[in-house]
Amino acid sequence: MRHELSDKVSHTIKKLWNFENDEAFKICIKIPFSFGWIERVNFSIQNSKKKNLYQMMHAYNEGEYAYFEVIIKIETFALYHYHFSFVANGNFRYYKKFNITGDTSITIEECWKMSVGFNVPSWAKGANMYHIFVDRFRKSSKKVMFPMPRRTIYETWFDPPVFGPNEFGEWNVDFYGGDLAGIIESMQYLKSLNIDILYLSPICQSQSNHRYDTGDYENVDVYAGSNEDLKKLCEVAHNYEMKVILDAVFNHTGNDSKYFNEYGTYNSLGAYQSRESPYYDFYKKHWFQGMRDFCYWWGMKNLPECDSSSKHWREYICGKEGIIDKWFELGIDGLRLDVADELSDEFIEDIVKAANRNKPDSFILGEVWKNPMRMNRSYISSGRGMHSVMNYLLVDALIRYYKYIDISKLSAIINEIMSEYPDGTIHTLMNFTSTHDISRAIEIFGTNSFQQYGEWAWNLLDGDLDWIKSHKLTASEYYYGKLFLKSYVTVLAFLPGIFSIFYGDEVGLQGIGNLANRAPFPWGHEDLDLLQFFKSICAIRHKETFLKEAEFKVIEITQEYFSFERFDENNSIIVIASRSHHTVELEKQYNNFTIIFSLNCSSNCVLAPYGVLILNKKV
Repeated sequence: MRHELSDKVSHTIKKLWNFENDEAFKICIKIPFSFGWIERVNFSIQNSKKKNLYQMMHAYNEGEYAYFEVIIKIETFALYHYHFSFVANGNFRYYKKFNITGDTSITIEECWKMSVGFNVPSWAKGANMYHIFVDRFRKSSKKVMFPMPRRTIYETWFDPPVFGPNEFGEWNVDFYGGDLAGIIESMQYLKSLNIDILYLSPICQSQSNHRYDTGDYENVDVYAGSNEDLKKLCEVAHNYEMKVILDAVFNHTGNDSKYFNEYGTYNSLGAYQSRESPYYDFYKKHWFQGMRDFCYWWGMKNLPECDSSSKHWREYICGKEGIIDKWFELGIDGLRLDVADELSDEFIEDIVKAANRNKPDSFILGEVWKNPMRMNRSYISSGRGMHSVMNYLLVDALIRYYKYIDISKLSAIINEIMSEYPDGTIHTLMNFTSTHDISRAIEIFGTNSFQQYGEWAWNLLDGDLDWIKSHKLTASEYYYGKLFLKSYVTVLAFLPGIFSIFYGDEVGLQGIGNLANRAPFPWGHEDLDLLQFFKSICAIRHKETFLKEAEFKVIEITQEYFSFERFDENNSIIVIASRSHHTVELEKQYNNFTIIFSLNCSSNCVLAPYGVLILNKKV
């Protein structure tokens, strides 16, 4: 790679060879003689663990420049920050990302970044993703469901879902029957959205409709289909040039599972039944009232926690012919790790090794709600762990900006991500419209039922279950929520990373709270205007391939609008999105740019209320 600072100083980094756990590089810097006599040229590089300083030796002169070089060996790590320093005519100078100075200090924001041995699959960078909650997306035309213990089945697709426990105190046991075959039948629809990645919620045999309480990792839940259906789905998706990633729940199982088997449902000796169970050491234990008891995730008795330090458990998941091997044999391309921050670093690295053993370009995404680079964990920074995370930090900041005009939060989070995350991670961050864990985006923007000063912008002011059951956006709330949503989605879609659509957001599906947000897809009742908007946005992302790894620069964040640029050496687009009900005349002039997308705007000089401009210019 090559980096230049005006026409004065530039440097190159060339990889020479690979070792088992590190790589060798040749670093070269050229400095013009106009600076004077040049000496004590140094290359400084650091990661979160240590800092190294290398003296660069004079190599040769050419024209008006002196060249200095050094060969270094660096261990695998996801993110290094580096800069140069030198003395010219007795004056000390830093050569850093934005300028040359004689300052006595330097911050990581002023450094360049590089990764060593950290390879993120290119197919995931800047992709369009569709997040499917399988039971609620589509029931196949030939699907016949049969009764199972402790499950209820809706008679029709549009029956209202259960919000809360049923009459027996059981949660999430109501099923619509959305299945893998239904997804296959929807491939043309997904293709019309220019989807690159299908992200499926858990599909393994489980008691609940969300299936985060695994009963049997080796088999697809019968209401979702079969292992053969998963294999066929992957084959069809690949024919449509889509990848498939599965939600992997390895932090806990269900209590109604062949491993724990509290109810005796399975023909196995479960850990709950006996210490002699072959699965007993799969689970964490603790001492409670003088007795050894199982640990349960967040105290929920239906979710016994697995022990990441158990070699037997990790071998079952990651070993040869283990669960990950079985899943990849059916054709999947990657995994989303549920509650990844509660898995041990070693376990995550084992998962990545197993995935790479099956597909060298597999993609591993983690559910992490905070900055993963600040959590004193190595699951990304080691370069041997996950590739990326769900971008809750940015989504929260963007929602706060749109709802509460929180400019400082958005600015700070963008700077934090861009300076502290590896570039490969930045280009594969999951920027989601909504998820199964938060309210639908149109609800967030359409109502005032959220806490401005809560930890997350989508925390409900009123968690009353009866209110949630009866809640529905009024026509006015839906109208204004949709105005906000379109502008918000445009920004989200053109920020670096994966643009992820939670099923139904593209057609106006409503739902407040993390039960009502899982209503069945409204086939035949879609908001077609909103759908066309999503199609237009995804089409631009698909066409402008440079966006996959384009640079990012904030232009302005004001009370009225947010504008930024995505660019590389040959291309540039400007995104300007309003969050205001006012018409705004833009101070910056974009006369040399062509409008490639407009939402309510008739020129590139005026921004309509909640309007959007995407401008294109060849560099």
